[in-house]
Parts: sequence; structure tokens; C-alpha cells
Amino acid sequence: MSILICGSLAFDTIMTFEGRFAEQILPSQLHILNVSFLVPGLRREYGGCAGNIAYGLRQLGAQAVPLATLGSDGQEYLARLQSLGVDTRHVSTSADSYTAQAMIMTDRDNNQITAFHPGAMSQAHENPVPQREDIALAIIAPDGREAMLSHARQLHAAGVPFVFDPGQGLPMFNGEELTQFIELASWVAVNDYEARMLSDRTGLTLQAVAAKVRGLIVTLGEQGCEVWSDGQKTVVPGVSATEVLDPTGCGDAFRAALLHGLEQGWSLQRCAELGNRMGATKIASRGGQNYTLPAANN
Repeated sequence: MSILICGSLAFDTIMTFEGRFAEQILPSQLHILNVSFLVPGLRREYGGCAGNIAYGLRQLGAQAVPLATLGSDGQEYLARLQSLGVDTRHVSTSADSYTAQAMIMTDRDNNQITAFHPGAMSQAHENPVPQREDIALAIIAPDGREAMLSHARQLHAAGVPFVFDPGQGLPMFNGEELTQFIELASWVAVNDYEARMLSDRTGLTLQAVAAKVRGLIVTLGEQGCEVWSDGQKTVVPGVSATEVLDPTGCGDAFRAALLHGLEQGWSLQRCAELGNRMGATKIASRGGQNYTLPAANN
């Protein structure tokens, strides 16, 4: 069976600032902010949530089907996905736009500042959910606003269970829209900051959110994650990384493990345990799609 990944494909330009952002920004002068960061390290990587999740799923041997839109400069990325064994039949191309671009700057404490140009991602809603009997599971990952709304409705109408993972896209939606996503989804996955925003905007406690879905996952970085299932919260401890090089794509590695486990019928706790191991493996390599998962982890 295959896993549908509704989300973005993007090129990541990743810059390394050797200092700390907090030491360069004066809180009392934010109204006239004008700062410049010297970034000796710079590289370009394949990224976007759909691409990163697809990469992780292929590491696990799962069948990944991204539903995403590339720009006129995206042929290189398309070839990359195909070389990984990713099913690219539902990756469309916009001739009038660039592929989405993320400019990510990371400081020595792994804090990040990101500028994002959506490009072709803004047209992702024109690419509908395919009608395929082999799609067992899906995820709504960060994408164009209209795409996330329409794909969630289409998946629910088709009876395909899906994970709602709003990520950085969460601020695009008001409380009513977020509540609708929760009611359509089978699982919700957020980090701790997004969890607070989700609760603030919907007026729902995490326990109330969890009661509306099969499971709720709240990731806590190196501290692991909270898993809500059957009315109970379980803390799944984090896994120490052998080296901390780059946090870019850690959440997507976790989501790949989550999807793989759900497709296999695992408990949510077991899915999270694999997710924590994958996140620790990813953070020890640079870029969102350059890690290799040890055989023992899958």
C-alpha cells in the first residue's frame, strides 16, 4: 500500500551563523530592527515537507506518493525523487513559477530564522487528491493554504485516514478552520509551540483535541514527545543524537516514521519511538535528505 504526502517541495538554502541570534538582536530596539549576519557556511539542499517525508519513507522501505507542485526550475528535483524510487505521478509542474524556496539561517544554538517564497506551492490546490485504491493513509503537511483546506476535505470524502500536520502553516488558519481540520483528520501532529497556538486559536485543550481524533502527537525536541491516545497521555523519551549538526527536516523525519508505523498498524507509542530515533539520526547530518537510517531502526 502507498502513503500520500500532501505538502511542499522546495529548495533549501541553508546558512550557518557562527554566533547567537540573541546576542545580535536588542529587544528594546525591535521597532527599528536592522541587523546583518555573516554566514560563512552556505549550501543548497532538496527540501520541503513532502520531499523530506518521502525521503524518510523510502529509508523505511515504504511507498511514498507526494502530491505537490514544482516550478519551472524543478526538473532536477523531480529526477532526484524518481532516483529514490518515489512515485512522482502526482507531482505537477507550474511553468510560470519558481519552485518554492526556503532561506534558512541557523545559529550556534540551532535556533533558526527562515524566509520562505511559496512559488509554485501557491498553486498546489489545482492538483487534486488522486483516486487510487492503493492509498491507505495520507498526511496534510504544510503547503499552500487552499491546498491544505481542499485536500483535507477530499481525503475525508474519499475515506482516506490522514494526519493533520500544520507545521509552519498553522498561522494561516483561524480557529474555525483549524477545528474543521481536526474534525476531518484521524491524527494530529504538532510541536509544543504549535500545540499552544492550536489550543489558543481553537479554544480546545490538548485533551479536547485528542478526544476528537484517534491520536495526538506533540513533539518536544530532544525531550521526546507526548502521545495522546484513548484519553491517556504518554511521554515517549527522546533519543540522544551522536552529533547535533542541523535540525532542518527533523520534524519531517519524525513524520515519516509516524506514517510508516501507522500504515503497519503499530501503536502510536511505537510509532513515536521510531520517530524519535529517526529524528536523532537526521540531526546528525546536514540537510533534510542526506541521512541514512541504520538497519536496526526499521
